[in-house]
Amino acid sequence: MINLKDITKIYKTGKIEFKALKGVSLNVDKGDFLSIIGPSGSGKSTFMNIIGCLDIPTDGKYYFEDTDISKYSKNALAEIRNKKIGFIFQKFNLLTKLSAFENVELPLIYRGVDTKERHKKVKKALENVGLYKHKDHKPTELSGGQQQRVAIARALVGKPPLILADEPTGNLDSKSEEEVMDIIKNLNSKGSTIVLITHDLEVAKNADRMVSIKDGMIYDERMK
Repeated sequence: MINLKDITKIYKTGKIEFKALKGVSLNVDKGDFLSIIGPSGSGKSTFMNIIGCLDIPTDGKYYFEDTDISKYSKNALAEIRNKKIGFIFQKFNLLTKLSAFENVELPLIYRGVDTKERHKKVKKALENVGLYKHKDHKPTELSGGQQQRVAIARALVGKPPLILADEPTGNLDSKSEEEVMDIIKNLNSKGSTIVLITHDLEVAKNADRMVSIKDGMIYDERMK
């Protein structure tokens, strides 16, 4: 599904250059559950942005489903994000004025899915995370764990082939963390490809494969 070859990312501020990624290569097959772990400043966030089509590499090749998207335009990358990638963020990124149902529905509206089909898909997505009974609640009326489950429902509602989870348990208590990780593992068991980015070794260990990144380079890779 994902094949990154010698990915380099350089940021420039005036005459100053900072190389955030230094020739990183990685393969992710369909159905994989991979964690990318590293401390702050390691390059993992830059790596996530490239995998998630939020940024483009300075050099190297990125093949997504056998297509080279390394130099795609912003609009072309946005199309991939909308149809192919479901995002789960640490801060949930829910719209506070919308209900849980409306937050989950939003990406389907952007895709132009008709109302009847949208509502059917949203109902199923919220049922899958055990929150359909809270469908009319706004984010401020939900706990942190419940908000993250809404965010997961939003990520999976369009059935994207790739789920990208960025520190998905970072703002949660231990009980909510366990519940969220159980949902993510269940998604993977049903065929979703998961790439999880974290600084927490215990969270990273939930994956079947773990890649460690430091100073912009992969320095360790291991299977469970």
